[in-house]
Amino acid sequence: MSTSIKTFPVWAFFSLLTNGILMLAVILLIWQQQRSTAFFSTTPSPSDGSQSQAVAPELGPRHKLNYQQWLDILQKEANVAAQKSPQRLSIMAGDSLSLWFPIELLPEDRYWLNQGISGETSYGLLKRLDLFDRTQPQIIFVMIGINDLIRGVSDEVILDNQRQIISYLRRVHPKTQIVIQSILPHGDKEATWEGRDKLLAITNSRIRQLNQQLQNIATKEDVKYLDLYPLFTNQQGNLRPEFSTDGLHLSPIGYVVWRTALQIYSQMELESQKN
Repeated sequence: MSTSIKTFPVWAFFSLLTNGILMLAVILLIWQQQRSTAFFSTTPSPSDGSQSQAVAPELGPRHKLNYQQWLDILQKEANVAAQKSPQRLSIMAGDSLSLWFPIELLPEDRYWLNQGISGETSYGLLKRLDLFDRTQPQIIFVMIGINDLIRGVSDEVILDNQRQIISYLRRVHPKTQIVIQSILPHGDKEATWEGRDKLLAITNSRIRQLNQQLQNIATKEDVKYLDLYPLFTNQQGNLRPEFSTDGLHLSPIGYVVWRTALQIYSQMELESQKN
């Protein structure tokens, strides 16, 4: 019995003539011409409308919370989503990359519940998936793993935690579409993040290989895999500087790339449901 394709390599979408694909092609053309600053000036700023600086987005008091305080807040926000039961609920589960996704850059056609925590690992995420058990999401987007690598966790442990995350989500949310997203590259020697030495100890080739194994797991477990990795790399295979604030975290333009990929993914899903 044949099965439908579950993998979505975003770089392959350029062959498809849809509005979302053309949008992404135009954006990439602008980036290649080193006009990213001019482009982003047409996009609303996360703060007061002024040009966004190359720093992590402001989180206010939430940025100073300890882990338990984060759990308490995420639980309360999940409870609200469970009570309201909005249509087209989408959950972002992961670390600071998900956490700092600017609200105004998320696709507008759905209700978003952000369950990201700064510094989160695959094991930590696995142990707190029950926070949103009572919600009824249409889609759950998972991105996790870079902090495991930074902390020296082996690929085998990371992949096993990913399997358990998938298994848990499929059991508790049987009607929900689970989307595992690839781990993003880092900036290598151009990184300025305070843990730069730890990043340099992780090769981007290792991340690519880990992503390949993650894709295999997603296919075997019959969940979606969204391959974001190629969109964020330069010719050297590292995270493009204009997409990042410090070689690890994303800049506003980096989030525009991610947003566009999510839009493309949603469009393709809608088309597949019609057919």
